Amino acid sequence: MKNLSDIRAGFLDFFREREHAVVPSSPLVPRNDPTLLFTNAGMVQFKNVFTGAEKRPYSRATTVQKCVRAGGKHNDLDNVGYTARHHTFFEMLGNFSFGDYFKEEAITFAWDFVTKAASLPKDRLMVTVYPTDEQARTLWKKIAGLSDDRIIGHDSNLWAMGPTGPCGFCSEIFFDQGDTVAGGPPGTPEEDGDRYLEFWNLVFMQFEQVDEKTRVDLPKPSIDTGLGLERLAAIQQGVHNNYEIDLFRHIIEMSVEASGAPAKGEALSSHRVIADHLRSTSFLIADGVLPSNEGRGYVLRRIMRRGMRHAHLIGSKDPLMHRLVPVLVAEMGTAYPELKRAEALIAETLKLEETRFRETLARGLKLLDEATVGMSKGDMLAGEVAFKLYDTFGFPLDLTQDALKPRGIAVDTDGFNAAMAKQRADARKAWAGSGEAATDAQWFAILDELGKTEFLGYDTEEAEGTVVALVKDGARVRHAKAGDIILMLTNQTPFYAESGGQVGDTGTLKSPRAEGKVADTEKKLGALHVHVVELTKGELAVGDAVDLTVDGERRRATRANHSATHLLHAALKRVLGPHVSQKGSLVAPDRLRFDFSHPKPVTADELGRIEALVNEVVRQNTDVATRLMPTDKAIEAGAEALFGEKYGEEVRVLTMGDDPKADKAYSVELCGGTHVHRLGDIGLFTILSESAVASGVRRIEALTSEGARRYLSHQAELARETAATLKTNAEELPARVAQLADERRRLERELGEAKKALALAGPSNGGKGDDAKTIAGISTVLRVVEGVSAKDLKSLADDAKTKLGSGVVAFAAVADGKASLVVGVTDDLTKKISAVDLVRLGAEALGGKGGGGRPDMAQAGGPDGARAAEALAAIEKRLGALAAN
Repeated sequence: MKNLSDIRAGFLDFFREREHAVVPSSPLVPRNDPTLLFTNAGMVQFKNVFTGAEKRPYSRATTVQKCVRAGGKHNDLDNVGYTARHHTFFEMLGNFSFGDYFKEEAITFAWDFVTKAASLPKDRLMVTVYPTDEQARTLWKKIAGLSDDRIIGHDSNLWAMGPTGPCGFCSEIFFDQGDTVAGGPPGTPEEDGDRYLEFWNLVFMQFEQVDEKTRVDLPKPSIDTGLGLERLAAIQQGVHNNYEIDLFRHIIEMSVEASGAPAKGEALSSHRVIADHLRSTSFLIADGVLPSNEGRGYVLRRIMRRGMRHAHLIGSKDPLMHRLVPVLVAEMGTAYPELKRAEALIAETLKLEETRFRETLARGLKLLDEATVGMSKGDMLAGEVAFKLYDTFGFPLDLTQDALKPRGIAVDTDGFNAAMAKQRADARKAWAGSGEAATDAQWFAILDELGKTEFLGYDTEEAEGTVVALVKDGARVRHAKAGDIILMLTNQTPFYAESGGQVGDTGTLKSPRAEGKVADTEKKLGALHVHVVELTKGELAVGDAVDLTVDGERRRATRANHSATHLLHAALKRVLGPHVSQKGSLVAPDRLRFDFSHPKPVTADELGRIEALVNEVVRQNTDVATRLMPTDKAIEAGAEALFGEKYGEEVRVLTMGDDPKADKAYSVELCGGTHVHRLGDIGLFTILSESAVASGVRRIEALTSEGARRYLSHQAELARETAATLKTNAEELPARVAQLADERRRLERELGEAKKALALAGPSNGGKGDDAKTIAGISTVLRVVEGVSAKDLKSLADDAKTKLGSGVVAFAAVADGKASLVVGVTDDLTKKISAVDLVRLGAEALGGKGGGGRPDMAQAGGPDGARAAEALAAIEKRLGALAAN
């Protein structure tokens, strides 16, 4: 029996021996493909290679691709945990040929791997082919020796990348799990059963779909295959359910131990859900996705909350999923080092989300109780209400149904589904186009023709280059004249192109015939430095020699800010903990912005320690060291890599400072940006602000060097001016401001009490007030009051109730055109009169909705303050009707 790790490694070794380049898995967040929410197949990273828009240094490749299918058309979330093979995350083994080999070699490789490397018995294998693909049928007979009854023609064996583009026949390999499993062979009425398990699909890309009716041969046919790792593991381990393979078995064992719920009955499905969702959420977080209310983060949160709901269903009293992270990392961290690097962040994020989810779950149950007050057996809960619980509180439909089942209350599933359909449409709008814009084939063509730009900017701010391409209005041109705004490529440049959060350089260019301003520098395809140029004089042509000069002062300020972000990142890890990871940054000449993972606001004390630590390292004034290293060696040596970032074979490693508390470097990160030569060049570091960006993501904005000096000087001047105004000195300013704040609060309280007393006394200031009415024997005060805040209305009503002894009071206060309303009922009348009913009636008159509270005290509001008197009149009318009854 082989475990998952052995199968994964064995597959790559098999194809490496057959001259395939072993290509790492691409991140789960696709690059250059706005049509995909997540990477969902092995061929995704090769799309541009298959279409010919991109060239790679190899013509055959093999990968183990991590995939997520939990959104868009591949959304089987509700099936996960209840079927044998549905997953939100899975690994796809694949081998690819880009115009190298075709059908015969692909079938040979597949058959050899399956029968020799994987040792599957030949008599339990069968394949499907497209009915008219006689070539594939003949090859299967020749290579595998399969009889006609084990080569089945099936109409589904036709694959296409889209409505147009590469397409071709495909062939699937099936394994017969035996007659103890229900189901029939492909093409029979019983094919949906599990007996015949499809585990490998070989796609023969040999055509191009030009339009709906036209299909032509590709000049270089290609191969794309996909083999489900979990399915192959289940076959090799002799189990009929993916959740019984070694990986899931170990996670589920820990889930049982941590929750105390045995893996049997309904709890077994819950443990499977938890195990699957732990894997997908962990890998998404490791690739830079964090829970949020839109786009990819929204899908992540849905997966998380489904897993957490099942933890709740099996009776886990405390957050569970974060406790399972070490098991997952132990199982998969060697194959996916990013999982190890992100372990602390994954655990922290899961714990925070599950703690919050348990709170919202409790609120959801409470809201469900409130929504069904007065409902009895045979009634139906509106679908819109059920969907609100689901969408807002993560309270799924089946949980709502389960909670109401004992009471005999049904849920309007049609209404729920209609609301769900609307939400899905909104979700598609939220993420459509959320990926990076598709790379223009033009840039691939330029890169293929001209090669990458040589960057000289690490060592110089001035250089001579040759214009190799000009682009104007999206098209390549040979010449440009004064007044044109163009994109210019040179063979080499000192201009840094925007990437890694650092803005692009600006500056000037000169040639014998032209002058211009470089307004920005952009990076295309990770290799081309594209200068955004406004020509101010003369004419520029392809082939011209140009003198390129970077704005040195701007570059130096940017360098200081970029180096400071590295020191800040290291300080955050030391002060807040190892779970901190970079989630984004902006490095500009005038400021820096750093986004990082952390579950709560950073305290003032922590910010002070972080700032002090950065400045301590700056004062070391040591040299900043850079060196080129193989990516895997750099990461093994401890260099910090960004989650979700894809690096080339060789990376630039930046080392800065000495750790004050350990015999090691203070900061070691992978970075291609420009940096100071000595830490003292940063000068000074000061934090401007700390704020929230999203759930679990914080942002620090800061200044360095001259910008920090000017800011602190300005702050000191403000302090001096303020101190002079308050007739004190700067050192005593905090105490003086606190004294004034206390005095203001005291005066506001006194003013509020005076206003309440005036309002309560009424026009005549006598007894219960001349406007106290008796309605059918009930003493009532109805009054529009002035100068009383909404928050003081309740206190005013309490005082009025005390003064009345028995009765009803209603006060309306108007501010900024809006009205606030409070109704109070003394305890002896609450069985007969409800303050909630009265306040809701008044709210309608004010143009508002709802209102709430208790039978003895309720509050509401509305946008139409001019109708405050009408609101009180409506309450008076209802009181009369109640009294009459």
